[in-house]
Amino acid sequence: MEFLSNIGQYFSSLGDFGLFLNSFIESFFLVPPPDFLLIMLNLKNPNSAIYLATICTIASAIGGIVGYIIGRWGGRPAFDWIFSLLAKKGNNKAKEYFYRVETLYNKFGAWAVFFAAFTPIPYKVFTIASGILKMNFIPFLIASILGRGMRFYIVSIVLMIFGEKIKSNLELVILLVTFIIVVFFVILYKKRKNIVK
Repeated sequence: MEFLSNIGQYFSSLGDFGLFLNSFIESFFLVPPPDFLLIMLNLKNPNSAIYLATICTIASAIGGIVGYIIGRWGGRPAFDWIFSLLAKKGNNKAKEYFYRVETLYNKFGAWAVFFAAFTPIPYKVFTIASGILKMNFIPFLIASILGRGMRFYIVSIVLMIFGEKIKSNLELVILLVTFIIVVFFVILYKKRKNIVK
């Protein structure tokens, strides 16, 4: 934990560039989420809220691409090696289950990436998993930009408007917005099914 704290302090010492680095690296590696630094910089200079949210969104999306590449070119060989070991031990079902998950992920993966990008779920897990499971890159990128963008812009705009008063309740704001989005798309999905019928 001390290591992560030191990294967080290092990013903080670099100001806006530290925010970019933090957002970029956090999308594929274990470092503190950029939200803490974003909140700190927003409270320090509320007029830069949109600018800071833009830095976070661009850097995080680029980092997400790196995570996708890591999964695509490094993760799959590792998975295939594990499956070959399991097959030697007589477990031939593991690979079959993996391909079933892959089919589902290719169908609904963009939603998974979007919610991981928007909510406190570790986004880096989904960037790498998207590469491993060979998710279509364009939906992955769109979901990443939308999810990360909404998260960082909401945090920045809320802080710009309410300042210190809302700081301790930001996670609740994000969860509430997530809930509203989920309800909206569930209603939309049901209406679409009724129209198709």
